[in-house]
Amino acid sequence: MNVTVVGRNIELTESMKDHVKKVINEVEKYNLGILHSVVTIEKDKRDFFNVEIIMNIPNKGTAVVHYRDKDMYAALDKAKDKLEKLLRRYHDKIKDYHKNDRIEELIVEEANDEIVEMPLDVEKPLTIDEAVEEFKKSGLYFMVFKDTNGEKRVIYRRKDGRLGLY
Repeated sequence: MNVTVVGRNIELTESMKDHVKKVINEVEKYNLGILHSVVTIEKDKRDFFNVEIIMNIPNKGTAVVHYRDKDMYAALDKAKDKLEKLLRRYHDKIKDYHKNDRIEELIVEEANDEIVEMPLDVEKPLTIDEAVEEFKKSGLYFMVFKDTNGEKRVIYRRKDGRLGLY
C-alpha cells in the first residue's frame, strides 16, 4: 500500500512520519486491500492540528476521516480510531461468518440425500380406521391410501404425537 504523508504549515519530523506509518499499518489488519492512503497534517493559526486520513478501498470507494486537536499525536490517534470504526463496519458488512458453514451444510446434505423408491399400494380402497391400523403396524412416517370414495388420502404423524389426515 502506498502511503503519502503531507504536512501543511508544519515541518514533519521522522518520528511524526514513523507514527503515521504505524497508525496506517494498524488499520491494515482488516484486509480490505487498501490501495493508497494520504495523511494530511495541518497546523492552523490557533496552533490546532487538523489530521485528515484518506484511503482508497477497491469496490468501496474512498474513506475519509478528519480530527482536530491541540496535540498532533492525539489527533492522529483519534483519527485512527474513527477510521478503524469505519473500516470495521465495512469489513463486517462484506464478511458473512456463517456463509461458508451454510454452503458446507448444503453440500453435506446433498451428499447424504439418497432417494429410495418404494412401492405405492393405493389400489384397494381402505376406510380411515383400516388405514390407521395399517399405518401403526408399518412404522412409517406417513402413508398414502385411497379411501372408500376413491380419493387419495395421506395419514401422517404430527409433532405432538397425534395422527393427521389429508
